[in-house]
Amino acid sequence: METQKATLQILSTADTVKLICVGDWRIETVAPVEKLLKKHLKSAPLPPKVIWDFSRAGIFDSAGMTLVIAFEDRLVDLGKEVLLEGLHPEHQKIYQLIRKNLTHAPAKAEKENRFITFLERLGADSVAFVKDFLAFFAFLGEATIQLLYYFRHPSSIRYKAIVKYIKTSAIDALGIIALTSFLIGVVIAYQSAVQLQKFGASIFIVDMIGISITRELAPLITAIVIAGRSGSAYTAQLGVMKLTEEIDAMRTMGFEPYRFLVLPRIIALMIAMPLLIFFADIIGIFGGMVVASAQLGISFDSFIEHLQSALAIKHFWVGLFKGPFFAWLIAAIGCFRGLQVSRDTESIGKYTTMSVVNAIFLVIACDALFSVILTELEI
Repeated sequence: METQKATLQILSTADTVKLICVGDWRIETVAPVEKLLKKHLKSAPLPPKVIWDFSRAGIFDSAGMTLVIAFEDRLVDLGKEVLLEGLHPEHQKIYQLIRKNLTHAPAKAEKENRFITFLERLGADSVAFVKDFLAFFAFLGEATIQLLYYFRHPSSIRYKAIVKYIKTSAIDALGIIALTSFLIGVVIAYQSAVQLQKFGASIFIVDMIGISITRELAPLITAIVIAGRSGSAYTAQLGVMKLTEEIDAMRTMGFEPYRFLVLPRIIALMIAMPLLIFFADIIGIFGGMVVASAQLGISFDSFIEHLQSALAIKHFWVGLFKGPFFAWLIAAIGCFRGLQVSRDTESIGKYTTMSVVNAIFLVIACDALFSVILTELEI
């Protein structure tokens, strides 16, 4: 049957306006009727009573009836009495179905709903955080079990893989660590020189550079660089393996992913981090020496001579002591996020970003905890 064009006849009296539906009110025909209704509502002051007549209407689909209900609600909001007449059983059925599932909340209710929506999101985020926290502990538990297996079966340790990851995580990172540490040493020395020179205490720049670099800045900057470089690489590598189902294939063939993929990365980074911090100490102090020589006239020999008396060995060991803890956090977070990657490419970027952010935050929090504890212990 050919679809008839939807039209609307409007008959007005002093106290009543009658809207007569004619034709088939379907999604492809109701656009002109909608424009007519909007125009009529804006241009003409409506009487208090509106009668909507469906006796001459043909077929109504959900779009047509939704339009009727929307304007019925607008008229009611304007304080008009709306009566629906001539509804056929088919019209009545679709009207009740759409009315049941379509609601128009008033402004106050919308504000209340926004508050409820905020609470729902807060609750959902809290639940997601708790689940994530518990999943991380489950990850650590599985990794610990596999580490105990390493102790019981030393021959199962993947020494070649550990050496490979030491190369990719430490040796290949020496360039960026050197540049970053040198610049940090230059910045600290330059800013300190300007202030110390005012009080005639230029020689104390050696104390400031030596202690701040070895105890705090070298471990922290090295860990942040490694988190952005190696931690993200761990997440991306494991994420791609998860995406291509290589990890599932390993389990099918009897290979334990934690033993073959996770532990070698964690162990390698825990070995490499103290070495990187030691390297960063040297380069950072050298950067400070360059500025001290250029700005304050302190020769390299004088700098090194005063450094030996100013820098207690405990500061050096404190910096190195932090290394394995920072490395464990970075590698564990990187591998954990990599194993969380779902079966779509978008999640790789999502979890790689999360791993870097989480690792940097936890490294800084761990460093703050160390500072409080070691200060209370007077170390």
